[in-house]
Amino acid sequence: DYSGALADDRTANLLREQRQALAGFDPARLNGREEAVAFWINAYNFFMVDKILSDRPGGQLVSSVWDYGGRINPFVDSVFERELFNVGGRDLSLDGIEKGILLGDDYKAKGWKDARVHFAVNCASTGCPPLRNRVYTAANLDALLAENTRRALNTPRHLRVTSGELYVTELFDWYEDDFVEASGSIRGFVLEWAESDQANKVRSARGLRFSDYEWPLNRPDNFPELQ
Repeated sequence: DYSGALADDRTANLLREQRQALAGFDPARLNGREEAVAFWINAYNFFMVDKILSDRPGGQLVSSVWDYGGRINPFVDSVFERELFNVGGRDLSLDGIEKGILLGDDYKAKGWKDARVHFAVNCASTGCPPLRNRVYTAANLDALLAENTRRALNTPRHLRVTSGELYVTELFDWYEDDFVEASGSIRGFVLEWAESDQANKVRSARGLRFSDYEWPLNRPDNFPELQ
């Protein structure tokens, strides 16, 4: 509810304080997988929400993250590629956090890489996995990763069986290697994490198709099923 956040007099100070806290935090202080993965998921989600609230062309909320550049304006790097977000004095991009850190070679070597991260980071779009209303912590990380993955796969935007055919979010197309690495195949990952009713439908479904990703801003108005 970006409009609601902007109408709250506390929001600007909260965003500024959080940016300052992240800029002054040394990630080397993170202790182990749970702290590190939770921290970087939270950082990604904060920076994405902060960007939407703080960068409003003409004073208006963007209609899509692509309004910042990329697909619609290929002459400007997308919001995911620009190193706009400071952690510990280092400017990072959203892609750098997700692909370079959370899903990168260093975390893979440590055994920390987790394909469920794709259902935890949120790109401020209608097609994104559900955004939690709480932060990830070392204590709740695995429970929330499991729950959020199941929640996503229980929505037709991410998984549905139509006329006997299996449709899944384009996330599975873009990051197929991560899901294959985790579970042997896209279908294997889905069967591992979908609710039992969904999993039964998946087992009997034929083929595999990718649903078009929905890029409008994830505002309440774009979720009529929640109204």
